[in-house]
Amino acid sequence: MAKIICVANQKGGVGKTTTAINLAYSLAVLENRVLLVDGDPQANSTSHLGFDPKNVRLGLYELLVQDLNPSDAILDTKYEYLKILPANIDLVGAEIEMIDLPNRERVLDRILERIKKSYDFIIVDCSPSLGLITTNALAAANSVIIPVQCEYFALEGLGKLLNTIKIVQRSINPNLEIEGLLLTMYDSRLRLSNQVVEEVKLHFQELVFDTIIKRNTTLSEAPSYGVPVLEHDASATGSVGYLNLAREILQKNGMTKISEEERIIQ
Repeated sequence: MAKIICVANQKGGVGKTTTAINLAYSLAVLENRVLLVDGDPQANSTSHLGFDPKNVRLGLYELLVQDLNPSDAILDTKYEYLKILPANIDLVGAEIEMIDLPNRERVLDRILERIKKSYDFIIVDCSPSLGLITTNALAAANSVIIPVQCEYFALEGLGKLLNTIKIVQRSINPNLEIEGLLLTMYDSRLRLSNQVVEEVKLHFQELVFDTIIKRNTTLSEAPSYGVPVLEHDASATGSVGYLNLAREILQKNGMTKISEEERIIQ
């Protein structure tokens, strides 16, 4: 039975899609059956894995507004353990069409319920908003990862997102947990980056992942090749970071045990 993790932050440019893609791939490299759900109308996760969103005829939008078999929309990637439920530009209109649906906040939950036995992890890449699709993702998820960039205004909007999570916990999904806050775009040479790390760890303590994703040009290059960063350059700092994140999540969920000798040092 899959653990469903959504990657969410209404603030754009924090490494959300990068995290969803590379975490999904890293979990797959560790031989977990993974489904990546592209919940962003920009469809960057879809294109990053080599699919043209313009050619997606059956994706998340169609599943949300029609009663279709979700398995029919899932695509095989070129990686053995990784599949994707793609998105296209039509997804931008899904929230309007879902307004009058009964239990509109649980549509995605019902979709994933039909397929989650086939996977170990389902990773949902959310759009940079707190709209109905993101609410659906939070309602369907077991936990949420919140990327926080190590830059000025890092905590801007974080309170609003945490408040939304509390509302979802109270009214829709009482089992929703925060998997962790993931510090991204870290540059050890910058005083500001180090201050942000200290501030986030001070305020959120055990909720912050030990893994920190460092600023790395290879992470930016990988999408242009249509591959995850670990496939593009396994020795890159970004590759090491996301593989460590995957291992940390597996360890946190009791799915593996890692000795200090086995852990890749960042």
